[in-house]
Amino acid sequence: MPDICRVVAGVGGSPASVHALRQAADLAGHNDALLMPVHAWVPPEGDIHERKHPCPQLRQLWQDDAWQRLWRAIDTAFGGLPAGITTQPVVRRGQPGQVLTGLARQPGDLLVIGTGRRGLLLRLACCRVSRYCQANAHCPVLAVPPPSLAQEAGYFLGGRAFWHRGIRATARLA
Repeated sequence: MPDICRVVAGVGGSPASVHALRQAADLAGHNDALLMPVHAWVPPEGDIHERKHPCPQLRQLWQDDAWQRLWRAIDTAFGGLPAGITTQPVVRRGQPGQVLTGLARQPGDLLVIGTGRRGLLLRLACCRVSRYCQANAHCPVLAVPPPSLAQEAGYFLGGRAFWHRGIRATARLA
C-alpha cells in the first residue's frame, strides 16, 4: 500500500462504524496520518422535499444533530479525541457514499468503512454505502467487518429477530 497521509473513516454511529473508526485510528497512528472521521447526513424527508420547503432553523437543527452523532461515536470509540493522532472531524450534508468518496480523493488517502451486516441477504439489502464506496472510490478502501461481539450479542437482524419467537400469550381476557 502506498504511503498513507489521510485516513477518512465513515462514521454512522453503529457498532460496525465505531469498530471501523478504531481500525482507522490505528492505521492513522501507525502511519503518522491525519484521521478524518466523517458523518454524512440527509434531511429526514430527503433533499428534494427540503429544497422545495427550506427552513434554515430545521437545517441547523439537523446539522447540530449530525455533529452530536459524530461526537458520540468518537466518545464511544475513544472517550474523546484519540491521543497522539491528529484528528479532523467532518460533518457534510449528502448521501454517505458520495460524501465519503468525494472527500477521499487525494493521493495518499485511505477510506475506511464498516461493511455492515454479515450474510448474503443482509448484505444485499442493507450495505448500500459500503458497496457504493468500494465501487466508486478513487483511493484504496479498507472494509472492516462488524465486530464479532455485535454478532454474538444479536445487534444485527439475524440475532435479534428470532429471540422471542417462541413466547406467545395464549390466554384471552373476556
